[in-house]
Amino acid sequence: MRLVIVESPAKAKTIAKYLGGDYKVDASGGHISDLPAKGLGIDIDNNFQPEYVVSSDKKALIKRLKDESSKAEEVWLATDPDREGEAISWHLQQVLNLDPAAKNRIQFNEISKNAVQNAIKNPRAINMNLVDAQQARRVLDRLVGYKLSPVLCKKIKGKLSAGRVQSAALKILVDREKEIKAFKPEEYWNVTAFLQKTEDKDKNIKFKALLAEKNGKKFKLTNKEDTDAVLQDLSGKQFTVANVKKGTSLSNPLPPFTTSTMQQDAVNKLAMPSKTTMMAAQKLYEGIDVKGMGHMALVTYIRTDSVRVSDEASAAAREFLRQNYGEEYVPPKPNVYKSKKNIQDAHEAIRPINLAITPDSLKDKLPKNEYRLYKLIYERFLASQSTAARFDTVSALIRADAYGFKVNGKTTVFDGYQRIYGTAKEKTEDDAESAKLPELKEGQALKQNDIKAEQKFTKPPARYTESTLIKSMEEDGIGRPSTYSTILATLYKRTYVVKDGKALVPTDLGMVVTDYLEKYFENIVDTEFTANMEEQLDEIEEKGLDWHKVIGDFYAPFQKKLLSAMNSDEKVELGDEVSDVRCEKCGALMVYKTGRFGKYLACPNYPECKNTKSLKEKAPEVVTDIICEKCGGHMVEKTGRYGKYLSCENYPQCDNTRSINKIVGKCPECGGDVVERKSKKGNVFYGCANYPQCKFVSWDIPTGEKCPECGQYLVKKTLKNKKTLIKCSNKECGYQREEKED
Repeated sequence: MRLVIVESPAKAKTIAKYLGGDYKVDASGGHISDLPAKGLGIDIDNNFQPEYVVSSDKKALIKRLKDESSKAEEVWLATDPDREGEAISWHLQQVLNLDPAAKNRIQFNEISKNAVQNAIKNPRAINMNLVDAQQARRVLDRLVGYKLSPVLCKKIKGKLSAGRVQSAALKILVDREKEIKAFKPEEYWNVTAFLQKTEDKDKNIKFKALLAEKNGKKFKLTNKEDTDAVLQDLSGKQFTVANVKKGTSLSNPLPPFTTSTMQQDAVNKLAMPSKTTMMAAQKLYEGIDVKGMGHMALVTYIRTDSVRVSDEASAAAREFLRQNYGEEYVPPKPNVYKSKKNIQDAHEAIRPINLAITPDSLKDKLPKNEYRLYKLIYERFLASQSTAARFDTVSALIRADAYGFKVNGKTTVFDGYQRIYGTAKEKTEDDAESAKLPELKEGQALKQNDIKAEQKFTKPPARYTESTLIKSMEEDGIGRPSTYSTILATLYKRTYVVKDGKALVPTDLGMVVTDYLEKYFENIVDTEFTANMEEQLDEIEEKGLDWHKVIGDFYAPFQKKLLSAMNSDEKVELGDEVSDVRCEKCGALMVYKTGRFGKYLACPNYPECKNTKSLKEKAPEVVTDIICEKCGGHMVEKTGRYGKYLSCENYPQCDNTRSINKIVGKCPECGGDVVERKSKKGNVFYGCANYPQCKFVSWDIPTGEKCPECGQYLVKKTLKNKKTLIKCSNKECGYQREEKED
């Protein structure tokens, strides 16, 4: 027997399909060893040595893996092909007492038969540079989190946290909010002429042109008086075509997805939060049950910063385009995209494994989110290998005395890649393009149907959305794409940020925390410093840079700042805490106040608006990490007549609600949380929180462990004498043991 160890049961199930009966595939459930859940877990005086521990819920699993590995002729470590996966394999190697020099590490970019079998033919030793890069990141983030968070709790208020990447991301949002608040709008006016040709052939084609010039120079109106004067000047004037320029333009396809661009497009096109996107993507990569087709993996590795595509995948896409769209949709040479600088480029871009499995063939066979994301990935990849879209363009200058009006038009000649992956045209508010322009010639007279002036004001920069924040973080080199969804979840959880529609708005607490960190720990929130740290982590992997030195160089000045902050007399007084409840009278976000009867909500625009609300009427909504299974939005905590419950943030468009259940154990099927539920008759039972994706239910609390004798899941049974037994759920198996007290 040959043993293959991966991280997740879903991945194990997929790989097992491609290997013969000589192989057994088992899952570690993620990290087998990690820093302790409580305590720093780093020996600072011993060159920052991490103190790895095995969690108690992994002991039965380790025993099983040790038994299996001792009987196996060969053991293959097939965790994910990245730093995290390399570290998991390294820990497995240590815990299972495998030869550290053995070539037992295999990796693949996609979970397909050929990829898995080729990986087994080409094993390698553990890459310690990858492991050290992961260790450095883990130690660095633990030091910042565990050392800095207590400072915030002491100097601002309890239950606050800081993080190396989290705090830098928050500062991006805070800086934008300050920019918006400091913005002073400027008045300007648009003057639009509504025109048409006088000839019979095109007289029904009406179009509009925007005032742009006066006496051949750019011209902008900034007040009503000047605008009225211009309208007076234009009264009765003849409009004549002064200049016409015709040309062609190309729109090239976008490259296939990286982790970052996938998250951005999922937010923009599917309204799918980044965390939901990554959960769905993980299932598509590891393997998912497809109705009528069995369990299969559908996309390549989903944690990548590269737009590179293999020659085989490019050739397959070109042939698919030729057969299904026609030769004109196949470019003369394969499209090759350049990746950005300072990327790892360890894997291909995200793409479907098999183009024959089209989105249409899976429409009723996958859960909603997984289907929508697969369709997005599939179409983006196929379009990336197609031809450019071509357009005829025309721009005209139309004169009326000293004034010049401009109009532009664009007509599609060939849709190219846009037939597969269309992109909505983004229009600015000043866009004066017509849907259709008549044939215009120089010297031609035009009929003026109307002329209108409209007052406008410049707008402040837009708040970030999840999509634009992810894009900004990637451009600044902050964090890694695989961590973006976790960073956002933490910002929501700590109420540093709330959502206003799609916009991310830092709360007063988020602003205060950022200002404090800027004062005492300016490098922690500095994007350039954070990006430089990422580059050093990359150098550990690529050049073998000593990770202990990287941590040491950071920690010495960091420790001085910690002491300075803790010893200072400064304590931040928080202003009114902003809720996410909107005042129904003026629309402002209400703030928490404290009166003689306790906390209540009040409008911040007092005394202009005197609206208040009792917290008993409506508790503040807290964005949770729980994802709505109907639309992919975050669930928020609310309080009703029967207590707290969860409701979708996208209400009223989505009216999904869910009770708040107590977490009691781990799901033996998917590894998720098991929660306490009640049947219609009031009977308590236990079910997986990932329902409906996972439909595990039990009358007893599952431990998350497998029975060492028959492999079924174990459950807890509390006896009348209050002792707890761990028993096998299989009634035909007599395994049981008494649970030891901590």
